[in-house]
Amino acid sequence: MRRKLFSLISLFILSLVLLTCSSNQTQNSFQEPQSEKVLTIWWNRGYYLEEDQSLEKVVTEWQEKTDNKVELLFFSPDDILQVVIDALATGKPPDIFFSYRAEYTLIPQWVWQGKLLDVSDVIAPVKNLYNNTALKSVYWYNNVESKFSNYAVPIMQRGIHVHYWYDLIRQAGLGEEIPQKWDEFWQFWQKAQKVLRQQGQDDIYALGLPMSIYGSDTYFIFEQILEANNLQIVDERGKLQIDKPGVRQKIIEVLDWYTSFYKNGYVPPNAVNWINSDNNTNFLNRKTLMTINPTMSIPGSQQEDEEIYLNKMRTIEFPHNPNGTKSKYLVSVKQLVVFTSSAHPKLAKEFLSYLVQPENLGAYIKGAKGRYFPIMPQLWEDPFWKNTKDPHISVASQQFTKDQIRLFNNSINPAYSQIDSENIWGKAMQQILIEGKSPTEATDLAINRIKEIFSQWKTQIKR
Repeated sequence: MRRKLFSLISLFILSLVLLTCSSNQTQNSFQEPQSEKVLTIWWNRGYYLEEDQSLEKVVTEWQEKTDNKVELLFFSPDDILQVVIDALATGKPPDIFFSYRAEYTLIPQWVWQGKLLDVSDVIAPVKNLYNNTALKSVYWYNNVESKFSNYAVPIMQRGIHVHYWYDLIRQAGLGEEIPQKWDEFWQFWQKAQKVLRQQGQDDIYALGLPMSIYGSDTYFIFEQILEANNLQIVDERGKLQIDKPGVRQKIIEVLDWYTSFYKNGYVPPNAVNWINSDNNTNFLNRKTLMTINPTMSIPGSQQEDEEIYLNKMRTIEFPHNPNGTKSKYLVSVKQLVVFTSSAHPKLAKEFLSYLVQPENLGAYIKGAKGRYFPIMPQLWEDPFWKNTKDPHISVASQQFTKDQIRLFNNSINPAYSQIDSENIWGKAMQQILIEGKSPTEATDLAINRIKEIFSQWKTQIKR
């Protein structure tokens, strides 16, 4: 009886222990659920609301179709690069990253350092839908893995555009045709300023040309000027050409020519302090007669006002080069990247594969109101891009589809991205216009810094 009683008591105690353990396990499981995968996307905030909304729509549709969850965060153009640099330093970058400025500043360097994921498997199924410029723009060399591959996903492109106030030119009585010869083109705007000031518009300037170290627009526009003057800083293989006979002297002449517009009072005095939005603002406030911009954000912002968009403002092509040949446009291809340290690389690739489907990518680019342009030829067939009655998009479409284009030098040699990041040309302009240095002195300082940068990379370029 004692043995039976002891056995029953032991069995009862064991049951209580098992029951308690089971209860604790259930409670702990409920309190600490397995973490749910959430795709994090950091995106450059658009120039206008519709641009952000068009991306949000694509994200929402993907979530509904896949039951995945996305955390989409927008950052200002001035903040986003520093934010992601800090995140990389702590090992907590987003799964997908997009910045308007990354492809000509940091992406080439990140690829070199092995910080970006190979996304060839995202591009491969739609490779035949892209144009060659887009594919070339994301074909980078990874020094860690010692190979060339696709380390970014191209989504759209931008180039240089010239905008002017058509109604003010008519008011000045200068006719409706803008000269296309190089010297005559620039003289036309100077003459227009003089005429309009004689008519009482004392606060208008001929040219909205940025001359600042604070905005990338300075770099983009000056690089286009160098291209027009057939001045190549690197050759097709990325080798520095700055010591070739005549290159230094040509840079001196072009810097002197460009800054002379400011010295002679044809550019607003505050242009030496402009950030990227300031040439837009000055133009839209009718403080400048003509401006050059590396996107179509200026006319895009006026689409709701038909009187301004259709009747008062015009977009025209860049003038013919000084030697009389037609301009070759520099283009920048916008790119998405996934970091090797991203938390959900597989999920990131799944979203990117969805985004680059023509129907999705086309809807996003159109949603940006023509600020950027397609890199898939079939998307150009959309009536939005072929509307010949649109005085702005029709001109830009011509540039991208029928004129000659080439990528910026950062796509050839990652060392050039450092030149862009430091805004070497903007610094040269500041030295001339603020510090009082001669164009020769400013050019020599720029050349010395460019050589320093390339000397740090000279063993790294393996094209």
